[in-house]
Amino acid sequence: MPLMETQTAPVASDVLALVGNTPMVEVRQFDTGPCRLLVKLENQNPGGSIKDRIAMSMITAAEQSGQLRAGGTIVEATAGNTGLGLALVAAARNYPLILVIPDKMSVEKIQHLHGLGADVRITRTDVDKHHPDNYVNLAKRIASETPGAWMVDQFSNPNNPVAHEQTTGPEIYGQMQGRVDAIVCGVGSGGTITGLSRFFARVSPSTELILADPEGSALAGYVNTGALGQNGSYAVEGIGQSAVPPVADLSRVKKAYSIPDRRSFEVARALLRKGGILGGSSSGTLVAAALEYCREQTTPKNVVTFICDSGNKYLSKMYNDFWMLDHGYLQLPGTGDLRDLIMRRYHEGAVVSVGPDDSLLTAYQRMRMADISQVPVLENGRPVAMLDESDVLMAVHADSNCFRQPVRTAMTSRLSTLAATASLADVYSLLNQGLVAVIMDGEDFLGLITRTDLLNFMRRRLQ
Repeated sequence: MPLMETQTAPVASDVLALVGNTPMVEVRQFDTGPCRLLVKLENQNPGGSIKDRIAMSMITAAEQSGQLRAGGTIVEATAGNTGLGLALVAAARNYPLILVIPDKMSVEKIQHLHGLGADVRITRTDVDKHHPDNYVNLAKRIASETPGAWMVDQFSNPNNPVAHEQTTGPEIYGQMQGRVDAIVCGVGSGGTITGLSRFFARVSPSTELILADPEGSALAGYVNTGALGQNGSYAVEGIGQSAVPPVADLSRVKKAYSIPDRRSFEVARALLRKGGILGGSSSGTLVAAALEYCREQTTPKNVVTFICDSGNKYLSKMYNDFWMLDHGYLQLPGTGDLRDLIMRRYHEGAVVSVGPDDSLLTAYQRMRMADISQVPVLENGRPVAMLDESDVLMAVHADSNCFRQPVRTAMTSRLSTLAATASLADVYSLLNQGLVAVIMDGEDFLGLITRTDLLNFMRRRLQ
């Protein structure tokens, strides 16, 4: 039987040769009004985001100008994906890299950076742009104190938008055969929207540029009214600013949409569930804004936006139901009693537990896997005891072979149970004694309430 003829891409010379030329796919799983919505899959870049493009552009230009020499150290302030792009290029070209990042960044991004060999310095999110611990200010100080250092400064670097003017824009124009009515972008450093603006001003001046902004960022107000909006906090990573970045040119941006975190996460999760597209939190913001724009139109238009980065960097956050519940982005049906405080409910299989005949090693491994310090001991579906890290430590401290002993040899048989109809004051009283509240509905075990559960409940009430 003859082999089928297939077309394959040529073998790349190295991983950096795979940056760019990302695919585009139509989104058909959502109501797009009269419009056709397409997303450019920038998560297919080798570093997992659109920022690979600017990392290549800025580092190459610095090498050519002599700002970055062999053995020199690259330094940058980044909210995440630019750092990953820089780390990819720095690793491929053998440069040391120091990155200063704000402390709201996902653990997956940090681990990815460490895996690429970057020196990661974490600093505070809760400071303004004038504070010495602001991530940009701290990076500049490190660069000034490091011999042979080159500060990337993506927010002012002219080779940031050049990357999109020379690669992203022409790719979109070619893939759409020149028929692009609107492009929806976010602004982190401003390079994407500026580079696209320059390119489309030349080849398709009628193409509209639309800003997708997290609610809490000041840029949507600037576009829509000419004055910066009120600055606030938001959980979406990578886009949004309190001021217009120096490199950003928003003069051709016609409209902006301010998207709440909850909506961004909801759309990103729906993209995966309905379309198989694993995008990050900023991708949810962009698609949510693009959907609003599309539904407002009265005539058909071709609208393009981006899957800016891969959702595999957010598996512990917006793709984790418990994180979403803890932060109030998902809601469970309310009952008006203590069940409203239980985020990990036993009848849903969400409680990590052990049996009295399980080994202490099994119990310890389950605690570590779930990042918890205590588990209920269940027998025939009913709680009979609690086991925490101190119980395990007391049992094994003299002989590590005791990890093989059953849980019943170390568990604390005293249980602090409360009926689901008990009061918050009862819960607080137990927690104040250093105990965990075991919540029951008659003979049925419902779940646990810990200090974290109570704090998250109080925070949700504040929202």
